[in-house]
Amino acid sequence: MEPPEQSDQELLRLMLEGDEAAFTALYRRRQGAIFRFALQMGGSRAMAEEVTQETFLTLIQEARRYDPARGSVAAYLYGIARNQVLRRLDSEKASAPLEPRENDQGAVAAGLAAGDDLLGSLLGREQVERVRAAVLALPARYREVVVLCDLHEIDYAEAARALDCPIGTVRSRLHRGHRMLAGKLAARPRAGFCQSRSLAALVATPQAADSDTPVEGCSGGL
Repeated sequence: MEPPEQSDQELLRLMLEGDEAAFTALYRRRQGAIFRFALQMGGSRAMAEEVTQETFLTLIQEARRYDPARGSVAAYLYGIARNQVLRRLDSEKASAPLEPRENDQGAVAAGLAAGDDLLGSLLGREQVERVRAAVLALPARYREVVVLCDLHEIDYAEAARALDCPIGTVRSRLHRGHRMLAGKLAARPRAGFCQSRSLAALVATPQAADSDTPVEGCSGGL
């Protein structure tokens, strides 16, 4: 009988005691989701790789600041990644709607794949590209809740912990984000949008984030 899988919190505890294998296990478990989050937020594979690396380097440096009473390790990592993304977007003066570079478009489209509801009727590359552009065109405060709640399918409470805001703010921003997306996708029947719950199944592409491939410079080790 195989031993039970260690929780994120247990891995973090072991990591704090100097267990490099625990860090590596936590990194391998969570780096794919962090990469996808950064890619979906910024539209750039290069930025996503940098954010993923910086997120786990920050975890190594500041792991003792994690408070389990305030949320899961995953929410803590999303919060670090979110700060990293926003810092980069601010430095690039990215207040205008984002458009990924041509080389990044395929990666972003693949990165949108994660589940299956909100616009599940939108099939095919053309539709995926339209959704990709619509998500990236959202202001960051709406984009981040759409990415977390719809694409990553985390609940409002976890999203609130990651974004360091009240649950009510998550709900209101998600509602507003959905309305903005519906407007940008008005060429499609709105019924399909309103009747579904998440963007997750737009493109079920297993290569979305190369989740089993370590980001260079952060493959393990404390």
